[in-house]
Amino acid sequence: MSDPLPPLPPVPVPVLALGGAGFTGFATVREIGPLGMISLRAARDAQGLAEAIRAVAGTGVPAQRQIVHNGDRAAGWMSPDEYLLILPHAATEVALAQVAAAMAGTHHLAVTVSDARTAFRIEGAKADQVIAKLAPVDLTALAAGELRRTRVAQVAAAFWRDGDGMTLVCFRSVARYVFDLLVLSATPGSEITP
Repeated sequence: MSDPLPPLPPVPVPVLALGGAGFTGFATVREIGPLGMISLRAARDAQGLAEAIRAVAGTGVPAQRQIVHNGDRAAGWMSPDEYLLILPHAATEVALAQVAAAMAGTHHLAVTVSDARTAFRIEGAKADQVIAKLAPVDLTALAAGELRRTRVAQVAAAFWRDGDGMTLVCFRSVARYVFDLLVLSATPGSEITP
């Protein structure tokens, strides 16, 4: 009789980059998460892509510059061959297995980027003004469900409008810088005059 396998080490509890930092100015800025995030790279017509995205996010393949939500899950178009899948943090390992099963035999890359990214919510009637000061995007033309991948000040970010605000994702390594920019941009008295 063989010895039983040793118990698995406990799964580390995810830690937010800024500990859930928040600020209330003319808009509310707060770090959200932890979120599970998977970067899925594959050609748009790759066999199994639609099945993989449906299995993980419960949505179809998002169109160019779109993000499609399904409860606490979403699939966003990041580039012609890259999709960001958002899901509960604890579900990422199962989700990776689902992608691998759906795309078996098809050239693709799926990697968890949850701990390499930070997400912020900017909420309130003037939430768009916070980002308008920082990104070269005409936010008056940004429709609900449209995802923009661009720069916020000097760093790469992606953001989209949903509900009464916007969600912004950036690299974890610049979380403090981006949060401080958002706070400065949301400071009362700095609203953009129409």
